[in-house]
Amino acid sequence: MKDLDCIVIGGGAAGLMCAATAGQRGKGVAVLDHANKVGKKILMSGGGRCNFTNYFVEPANYLSHNPHFCKSALSRYTQYDFIELVSRYNLEYHEKTLGQLFCDHKAKDILNILLAECELGSVEITTQCSIEKVEQLTDDTDYRFKLHTTMGAYRCKSLVVASGGLSIPTMGATGFGYDLAKQFGLRITAREASLVPFTFKGELLTLAQSLAGVALPVVISCNNQSFKEAMLFTHKGISGPAVLQISNYWYSGYNIEINFLPDIDLAEQIAQWQSEKSKSELTTLLSRLMPKRFVVSWLAAEHAKACGADNIANKNIADLSRSDIEIIAKLFHSWQCIPAGTEGYKTAEVTRGGVNADDISSKTFEAKKVPGLYFIGEVLDVTGWLGGFNFQWAWASGYCAAQYV
Repeated sequence: MKDLDCIVIGGGAAGLMCAATAGQRGKGVAVLDHANKVGKKILMSGGGRCNFTNYFVEPANYLSHNPHFCKSALSRYTQYDFIELVSRYNLEYHEKTLGQLFCDHKAKDILNILLAECELGSVEITTQCSIEKVEQLTDDTDYRFKLHTTMGAYRCKSLVVASGGLSIPTMGATGFGYDLAKQFGLRITAREASLVPFTFKGELLTLAQSLAGVALPVVISCNNQSFKEAMLFTHKGISGPAVLQISNYWYSGYNIEINFLPDIDLAEQIAQWQSEKSKSELTTLLSRLMPKRFVVSWLAAEHAKACGADNIANKNIADLSRSDIEIIAKLFHSWQCIPAGTEGYKTAEVTRGGVNADDISSKTFEAKKVPGLYFIGEVLDVTGWLGGFNFQWAWASGYCAAQYV
């Protein structure tokens, strides 16, 4: 039997941050993880360079059934606090786009910083350790929980669940944290794969497959939310940053709308072409604004034929009527479809939903009805946008919980 002040279940971003911070406060801390090494999602994030935070973090960048829940932690441990931490280790980083901060070299640099911080706090890290049973101790004033594991038994005064969500099961993701929450009477909000590509079927799938590899900037909208970023056609449907972002707001059966020319009023542009390039074909001129492969396929697609656009493609600009121009503008500015679904947890970056935030203190991250039990990071019903926001939530929730364990 090993006795500790605090046990953290899960050696991901939130768990390591919490363990390091609590350890440096003088607590006896152990991290238990069932994988063969900690920080696996950190290592593969950001294309191997880890988008570790964002300059422009705001509560509005997060989704939750309780939209106010994230505010306290994000204000107490900000992106600048984490930047200060990595700067102490002379981490070289850069802003890629939209405030997104990436390591100049490798994601392992972030993991090494967290491990160094854990070492400063004398944190014990045990991998390949599976939790078999968690008991709440009611007759022991010092220790509140007993854990039965494949590495023996542990007792602790505080138990922090940082086990993550269901995304990327090949990296070891499981529903352990949700099961433990339910064991202690906490509610779980509906969970969905999020920050994930969309899949198509039927004619839409055929169209996407014919355009696989084509990327272009778009504005994509759903559920009263819009994002202006790059989109990519794939052999399964559509992907890219714009699609991953809007997937946070999409539910099965919902319509999405895509503007393929967000910076141009196409009707006005065509009118200008009619006066300046009257003998040029529509396809030729549109290919100056978008990839030709996309223009040709889009105008020839079944949904384009339905509105007569296929008869327009080879017309000279001068021959386009006002009705023709309206059809073309709608086709490229406000194309709508209903995705068949998403690629699911196997490629999703995060899990939307989780442990109900109303059951957790936004100050301490302790379960309101279970003293000593804490939940942090992705296991909670808090989901950030793409761009370093979920890492910032991990750092903030881990740091804040560590002040109270």
